[in-house]
Amino acid sequence: MPSETLTIRDNRTGKELELPILKGTEGPSVVDVTKFYKEFGLFTLDPGFYSTASCISEITFIDGEKGILLYRGYPIEQLAEQSNFLEVSYLLLFGKLPNQAEHEQFERLVTQHTMVHEQLKDFYRGFRRDAHPMAIMVGVIGALSAFYHDSLDIFDARSREISAYRLIAKMPTIAAFSYKYAVGQPFVYPDNERGFVENFLYMMFAVPCAKYKVSPVLVKAMDQILTLHADHEQNASTATVRLAGSSLANPFAAISAGIGALWGPAHGGANEAVLNMLGQIRTPDRIGEYIKRAKDPQDPFRLMGFGHRVYKNYDPRAKVLRKAAHDVLQELGHVDDPRFKVALELERIAREDDYFVQKKLYPNVDFYSGLILSAIGFPTNMFTVIFALARSVGWFSQWMEMISDKGQAIGRPRQLYRGAMTRDYVPLYQRD
Repeated sequence: MPSETLTIRDNRTGKELELPILKGTEGPSVVDVTKFYKEFGLFTLDPGFYSTASCISEITFIDGEKGILLYRGYPIEQLAEQSNFLEVSYLLLFGKLPNQAEHEQFERLVTQHTMVHEQLKDFYRGFRRDAHPMAIMVGVIGALSAFYHDSLDIFDARSREISAYRLIAKMPTIAAFSYKYAVGQPFVYPDNERGFVENFLYMMFAVPCAKYKVSPVLVKAMDQILTLHADHEQNASTATVRLAGSSLANPFAAISAGIGALWGPAHGGANEAVLNMLGQIRTPDRIGEYIKRAKDPQDPFRLMGFGHRVYKNYDPRAKVLRKAAHDVLQELGHVDDPRFKVALELERIAREDDYFVQKKLYPNVDFYSGLILSAIGFPTNMFTVIFALARSVGWFSQWMEMISDKGQAIGRPRQLYRGAMTRDYVPLYQRD
């Protein structure tokens, strides 16, 4: 039994109920309201679930006030600087960092699954050339269950593991194919002599008629972007994956639902909005005008990529990508590009101007990731696809944790109904 409880009294009846207070290893404790409806006949109302914990998880922890993000207890800064995306994927999936043998085996198993079924390419030809890549991703990822149904026994640990390898390995291939289809270039098959991130860049930007070599600076920056976006607690898309998975849907179907949630501009499209804003400002000499507008409470204009709903302090992921962004711009010779000059000047102002400092409107991860992806050559409509590529391992880890939870039940949110009261049907000829 929990050592602490919260006593609730119903003033209508005088009935009292003791609700257990559950403590986590980090963060606020929670009140277990499981018996609230049974005892009081009342629901709780929490639109957006801002005060409601939907699950018990051991994967990711965020302290927005202190600017902390932990994967399985490891600070994100340490992982982004010292680890790599595949090692972090292992950590999220299995709860611990791999030893040398485990790391090599994991890389080998992922590498063995980078190809996609040849018939899967037919799905792309069914889309218009100007289809948004996220529309393609929703369809193709959901269709994986039609091609790899030999590992869809969600109650078998080995089947879940194989599906995880397949998803992590095939996401870069599927993402790159969606880009190649849109621009009318031939698909580039994975080259398993290359590392995970280098292989993705190769499939994105190589063409059959020319050799393609990837800069280690770009590989490092892309690896950090994937690592920093691999999981982020119970956000909208992750909650969607868990809710879809609670019906015992297969993981590819659940993650396809998560991709749909991520597609929304309020969730996964923030770094695209940053680039659109830079294009709107155009040149550094116009920055003052937009800073003035951003400070005006009567003006709806907002500087995109500054501040964060969760992080009330500095976004810990932005600390890592700030250096990566500067390295990439220097490597590619983009420091004189007007758009990137605007970005760097905005960054300087936000870090020095009292208005931004006092309101803690620091550049966030979307500000820097948008700069990096654009500099490398990704079109803005691929930004959210890359977000999905990175987050796929977090989604799968959350799905596996949920399926393994013996107390898990199908999600069934309640509502406060304010529609019409019961009324009788009136035949058409009798209605006024």
